[in-house]
Amino acid sequence: MSTTLDTTTRVSTPTVGWLIRTGLAATAAASVATTAVAAAGHAAGISLDVGGAPIPAMGFGVLTAIFSLVGVVIAVLLSRFARRPRRTFVRTTVLLTVLSLVPDVIVDAGAATKALLMLTHLVAAAIVIPAVARRLAA
Repeated sequence: MSTTLDTTTRVSTPTVGWLIRTGLAATAAASVATTAVAAAGHAAGISLDVGGAPIPAMGFGVLTAIFSLVGVVIAVLLSRFARRPRRTFVRTTVLLTVLSLVPDVIVDAGAATKALLMLTHLVAAAIVIPAVARRLAA
């Protein structure tokens, strides 16, 4: 009787499940971070009033979650249809992050408020984009 030993090396490829799980974790972390940044800014005396209406600190986390999940959906679609998913995802999301700063620049708010709004966008992007990009094929 003889036995056969399987000595092949299995290379793990990123799966959509891991991509989604990583995206959800990054989304949660970014939501907490942007809420904390907004709360810290408010505690430091920066107004969260935009156009005369206050933005609650929790609103930063909610909007971060919504737009981060849009980014995860983009990543899932790119993982299936793009020739170079990671590169395409990073380029797309960096462009979208830059575009997301435009309303902050033109909004009816003080300079410190505008800077805080832009900072929250950059914090969220710095958390979500690298985490999700690592799960995409190069």
